Amino acid sequence: MKFAKLIYNPKAGEGADPTQNIITILKKAGYECSLSSTKEEGWEKLDAKGTDLIIVAGGDGTVRKVAFEFLDKRLPIGLLPLGTANNIAKTLELEEDPEDIITQWDLKRIKRFDVGRIYNLKDQKFFIEGLGFGVFPRLMKEMQKITTRKDASTDKRIKTALEILHDIVLDYEARKCTIQIDDAEHSGNYLMAEVMNTRSIGPNLNLVPFSDPGDGQFEVVLIAESQREQFANYILSKIMGKEEPAFFSILKAKKLKIYWEGVHLHVDDEYIKFDKATEIKIELQEDAVHFLTTRV
Repeated sequence: MKFAKLIYNPKAGEGADPTQNIITILKKAGYECSLSSTKEEGWEKLDAKGTDLIIVAGGDGTVRKVAFEFLDKRLPIGLLPLGTANNIAKTLELEEDPEDIITQWDLKRIKRFDVGRIYNLKDQKFFIEGLGFGVFPRLMKEMQKITTRKDASTDKRIKTALEILHDIVLDYEARKCTIQIDDAEHSGNYLMAEVMNTRSIGPNLNLVPFSDPGDGQFEVVLIAESQREQFANYILSKIMGKEEPAFFSILKAKKLKIYWEGVHLHVDDEYIKFDKATEIKIELQEDAVHFLTTRV
């Protein structure tokens, strides 16, 4: 029988604690497992030799926390999305129902996932979703001020974030950004500069819907000041429940340097404020994380 370490975020998801139901499903699927909460000390302790699989039940933040903790273990990760945005799970094209996911797992069927290696940024060494400047870090800052009801649905949380982002886009002062990719330099005034590894970020902004997180390249999305109305309309369509295609400038990169004339940025789901504008160096680390996939 295969052994799995199940790590969960007790604050993720809606309704009652799902972990006992997940354990029952795992046992039916042939897994013995241990259970650890990310809110408890010692959750990161792992017998790598005696573990076949790490299972993460939570949102994007929990996935990031676990993936980077065990980056050197090279164990496959089974993801059960219980968060709000679940951008990593959406990139992996996973279903939302844990039983549907678990019953399709095969330890030989994995999806290789690249990560970003960050330089010149204290306390932040990697990202799995993206790193960026502009309206998205501003959204994260504003969302910190809002008290959301604990019983608010996922759809309500996403819609609230989109509504705030729409207002930000209309008023945000574009900033100069310079990006160096190999020997090419790209410069202009932008509302957003985002180095993406997943297909979507934040409140499910599907800015690179066909990207492959294991292809050895980042997608660098640039939304210029001249595209303000286009971007606002894209967000408005999402608020109304419509998924319109996004057409913004996209550059491919394995390594880059990015300088933004501002002090706010984000690394995955963490908002960061600099003391002063700083150039960030990023390199792609290929084949860093292995996720179980339900796709053949």
